[in-house]
Amino acid sequence: MEAIKAFEAIEDDAACASQVSRALDDWPSYHARLRELRQRRVQALKEQGKTWKEIGALIGVTASRAQQIGAGLRGAKRPSKKGEQTADE
Repeated sequence: MEAIKAFEAIEDDAACASQVSRALDDWPSYHARLRELRQRRVQALKEQGKTWKEIGALIGVTASRAQQIGAGLRGAKRPSKKGEQTADE
């Protein structure tokens, strides 16, 4: 959210649009890194002894989704990116 605010603060319209375009071009790598970060943190919560139900409540998802996140599984509604494993692989 802070990055979006930083983009909004750029006064020059062309410079702002250019910077946002660059960020959008790089979004797939950011998205993957964010998923990996979330997975590591969910695994850490599990290692602390929390249940999947507790973890789900903490991060705003169901217990089964928390378990999927911990296992590195993506949501079924989103198609996998080329080269990434899906839940049924």
